[in-house]
Amino acid sequence: MPICQLHGAAVTTVEGIGNTKTRLHPVQERIAKAHGSQCGFCTPGMVMSMYTLLRNKPKPSMEDITEALGGNLCRCTGYQEIIDGYRTFCEVCHHGTFTTRIQGKVELFRKEDLLPLDPTQDLIFPPELIRMAESPEQTTQKFHGERMTWISPITLDELVQLKTQYPQAPVVMGNTNVGLDIKFKGVLHPIIISPTRVRELGVCVCVCVVLGVCIGAGCSLSTVQSVLERCVCSLPAEHTQTYAALLGQLRHVGGQQIRNVATLGGNVASAYPNSDLNPILAAGRCSLLLQTKEGKRRVPLDKDFFVGFRKTTLRPDELVLSVFIPISRKGEVVRAFRHAPRKTNALPTVTTGMRVWFHDGSDVVREMSVYYGGVGACTFCAERTSQQVTGRPWNEATLNEAYRVLVDEVTLGVSAPGGQVVFRRSLTLSLFFRFYLHVLQYLKDMTRAHGLPHLCIDVHVKKVRSAQDPVGQPVPHSSALTHATGEAVYCDDIPHMNREVFLSLVTSTKAHAKIIHIDVSRALDMPGVVDVITAKDIPGQKFQSFTGINEEVLVEEEVTCVGQIICAVVADTKQHGKLAAAALKVTYEDLPDRIFTTEEAVEQCSFYAPQRTLQRGDIHMAFQEAEHIYEGEIRVGGQEHFYMETQSMLVIPAREQKEVKVYLSTQHPTCAQMSVAETLGIPANRVSCHVKRVGGAFGGKITKASILACITAVAAWKTERPVRCVLERGEDMLITGGRHPVLGKYKVGFMNDGKIIAADVHYFVNAGNTPDESVLVVEKMLVQLDNAYNIPNLRGQSVACKTNLPSSTAFRGFGVPQSMVVIENMIHDVAMTLGRPAEEVRDRMNLYKGLSRTHYKMEFDPENLHCCWVECKKRSELGRRRPAVAEFNRRNRWKKRGIAMVPIKYGVGFGHSFLQQAAALVHIYKDGSVLVSHGGIEMGQGLHTKVQQVVSRELNIPLSLIHISETCTSAVPNTNPTAASFGTDANGMAVWDACQTLYKRLEPVRKKDPSGTWKSWIATAFQERISLSATGFYRFYLSMDWQKQEGRPYTYFTYAVCCSEVELDCLTGEYRTVRADIVVDIGKSINPAIDIGQIKGAFMQGLGLYTMEELKFSPSGSLHTRGPGQYKIPAVCDVPLQFNVYLLPGSQNPFAIYSSKGIGEPIVFLGSSVFFAMKEAITAARTDVGLSGPFPLRTPATPEHACLACNTHFNQMIPKMEAGTSPPWAMELP
Repeated sequence: MPICQLHGAAVTTVEGIGNTKTRLHPVQERIAKAHGSQCGFCTPGMVMSMYTLLRNKPKPSMEDITEALGGNLCRCTGYQEIIDGYRTFCEVCHHGTFTTRIQGKVELFRKEDLLPLDPTQDLIFPPELIRMAESPEQTTQKFHGERMTWISPITLDELVQLKTQYPQAPVVMGNTNVGLDIKFKGVLHPIIISPTRVRELGVCVCVCVVLGVCIGAGCSLSTVQSVLERCVCSLPAEHTQTYAALLGQLRHVGGQQIRNVATLGGNVASAYPNSDLNPILAAGRCSLLLQTKEGKRRVPLDKDFFVGFRKTTLRPDELVLSVFIPISRKGEVVRAFRHAPRKTNALPTVTTGMRVWFHDGSDVVREMSVYYGGVGACTFCAERTSQQVTGRPWNEATLNEAYRVLVDEVTLGVSAPGGQVVFRRSLTLSLFFRFYLHVLQYLKDMTRAHGLPHLCIDVHVKKVRSAQDPVGQPVPHSSALTHATGEAVYCDDIPHMNREVFLSLVTSTKAHAKIIHIDVSRALDMPGVVDVITAKDIPGQKFQSFTGINEEVLVEEEVTCVGQIICAVVADTKQHGKLAAAALKVTYEDLPDRIFTTEEAVEQCSFYAPQRTLQRGDIHMAFQEAEHIYEGEIRVGGQEHFYMETQSMLVIPAREQKEVKVYLSTQHPTCAQMSVAETLGIPANRVSCHVKRVGGAFGGKITKASILACITAVAAWKTERPVRCVLERGEDMLITGGRHPVLGKYKVGFMNDGKIIAADVHYFVNAGNTPDESVLVVEKMLVQLDNAYNIPNLRGQSVACKTNLPSSTAFRGFGVPQSMVVIENMIHDVAMTLGRPAEEVRDRMNLYKGLSRTHYKMEFDPENLHCCWVECKKRSELGRRRPAVAEFNRRNRWKKRGIAMVPIKYGVGFGHSFLQQAAALVHIYKDGSVLVSHGGIEMGQGLHTKVQQVVSRELNIPLSLIHISETCTSAVPNTNPTAASFGTDANGMAVWDACQTLYKRLEPVRKKDPSGTWKSWIATAFQERISLSATGFYRFYLSMDWQKQEGRPYTYFTYAVCCSEVELDCLTGEYRTVRADIVVDIGKSINPAIDIGQIKGAFMQGLGLYTMEELKFSPSGSLHTRGPGQYKIPAVCDVPLQFNVYLLPGSQNPFAIYSSKGIGEPIVFLGSSVFFAMKEAITAARTDVGLSGPFPLRTPATPEHACLACNTHFNQMIPKMEAGTSPPWAMELP
């Protein structure tokens, strides 16, 4: 929202509705106490979306809540706790949604303890603004910037005059199009006209009951929605076909926040080729009223209106005054359909508006109109298809003829923008077929009711210990309230300092090229620019090494991927820095032999050393004995971290002793400290790194954050000024890399009963242009190769492929989600080959049972794995539901269901012994308060909260006396990364060790005064000169010998099993997770509320990995999917309709603090249960077309891949794309 547009508006922020110092608003309290905040970065947005809903509707329904939150994204929680907290505002609160119900009824939170909502206490709209808005003395507003002038007229005449004077100036109402062009594409508009105060543009008039409704072009989409809803309620059904179709589309246009500002006129005039509304407006015989200096004219919104990409027949000086939407006529059927990568808040892949008008009392088509979006440069009219149908009866013969014409009429080249060419063409047919079915129902006078099931969750935990001991209790996140009030400080919230400057990065536009020259002259001449930082400015080491191979901090001679950092601009503001970075010119000379895929890397032997192999048994002999041998492969796509807080840092140089303070968002402050010291050529003791909290990380803020900190530190060192660097989302996605894409190939030997006796698995990992941590990732992939299966003859080989894509890096699970999905796909192929249920092959034949050894000779007891399997099978009612799924599939042709149950055995910790250590520092002050410092990072996983619970138990004091300020290398040195689900294990034990020392020191004082209080004991101890400060340290003895191929890389395993059921639309590939049941062995939970939140958040992230989140690169190696507009993570609409989480009771774990277990990473893989349920549903669809046996399906199994895998006759109608000279829009990875 432009600041100029807020003149006269009352702006209410999350800080304005409540805070921890005065009073909380119930909206803030409920999300916090319901455990709906983890990293907290998205929490203020959630709060304000819900606050807005309650201001307009104090007693909302569940549908209202899910719609209000539909435009918000969260990467940590999985949304369910947020929904559960806000569900309490509903008049009817559904059972089982916010309490836990088993063995003691441990409640995650109690509704009775929450503040009531009192609308009378909310802020009122300022009277002075009301008076200002009603004042007759309104004048034109002009706001002048450095490069742009914003003009806001009052009258229509003035608006027309301005548009005549400045015909190329955009007219901005909601700024949902122009704003994006300015921010992301660098478009400059010297003049912008904003007619938000022109009354005529906001008028909605019902012209006549028998004609239609005229809606002002400046009306927001929310207003349009309200107007149409009133029309649908007040008019006969036969007249509201177009209105109902428009309403169906409007519910999916952006989120509620977007619809509140985006306008109908803007949507039409912007003429996006994949517009949701334009196809239905065109099909529905709508027209536009236009205004110029010469007068008004009305034009139909038809095939002649849209003439090219974002081009219409509108003249530069013409304004859209209103849109006329006629009523539908008797015998007329109007419908709109869309397909998008996510159900809500996502731009459509293909959208359509269709209208058919029948002769009275017959099924003969009198008139037809079909428009598509997303299949060309502009809204497309399928005119020949409409003509083919006109005059013919509405039957299957007509339909088949229409298909033939439509296939020829809708054409897309192989390099068409957006890709998915075959899929999009197939969608035009399947959506047309859907319209055909809808019209058949109309002709038969049939209706179908669609119910909206309520989101619900059952969370089951075992009651542990008494309420006085915080360990084992669902204590809210220690920062939850400050998250909800906006008081929590993240890196970029640190107030700006005197003389502070901003750093903007200049990145490579070539995938493999030699740098000929860097011309900085234009950049240095631009306003506000202080300096340009290149590799020549680095005073110390110009490279960093994370796994023994050097990586350049700033590239000097040769770039090896698009997005590699070449230099950086230092300027007084972010905007000046961004403009100067764009003006800086780099001259390249292209180099040959670009490598993008793993296949290309294998051909050219482009690998990082070492390559790893892990084997047990004799696979060659076993293959000879096997009754069946099958060879297959699966392509596993990468994944963007999409942490809510992008990479952020502030470096402050001191005036003496070469000291540098670094405030940054990182998981590994010591890595950043050492990297900055080496880059600046100073001792590490001069660099202090500070981390208050991190707004999500998931592995992406270790090596990449350190490199960025080095560049920022060089800028601060050279300019002798504080330097801030905060990446925008697109920059972050381009530069920092993500999860490793993997090509998994396997050969498996098995018996008739499903017992696997041999498997040979190869992992080809796309590591990108630098090694980063890829060698460690491929090692962990092999160590976790077996998952939960005892395969007697097993060999795994893995290699990190060096390519010219941005370097892949650590990501939650560290290669395990890719490794295990390959093995599970192999299991699934075995089951399909034998015609057996996959869970039978998993459990009866191959699951570890009894005292066992892994393929690297580590002994373990899988009893809890077996218990999780049995419990999940029972809780999910698999025995009852599998036949029900089969019956559903038998009765439905175009909807199919699938159900799958998948286990995991996950080793917790790092595979290298030097990483298995942690330290802590605990201070007790004279007033009895305790300050704790440890080496772990709070990034949403509740580490600080659990550490406080440990201190509370060990010192026997309330949580209110315990505080953790930040993680700082000056307080606790030589820390290890907070990763590998090991944060609580390591840091919790270190803090426990420090507390033990302090408690023992206080023993004499307690014995002298057994009736004393904590404060009196501390006062006495101080008087008696007893040290009230202690360090703690803990180390774990683990190792892995790759030469001997044996070791104990983990202290224990976390076990879990998940059963998921999906419903798949075979026509579009869209699916819905009907139900998910998870049983997890996490030992004795220190904090069940936090652990359950981690389980659900990880599951949703895994669901995104395997079914939604697709990274797309151009043939030249440039990332297409930069930002939430192109890259879709799960939203509220993707939460399973029924989500059950069970913690395995009675579990013990002697290897971790208080018998707990790490849980942050393992459950990500269980998102694959949705993927395999989809494969089951696709199998049912393929059976209907006569296909059987294993088939390839890559991850993520997006609607495109799922739809094409179903191989319906609509897919078969699309001719195969011939290989030509044009490259595809996007590459096929890995």
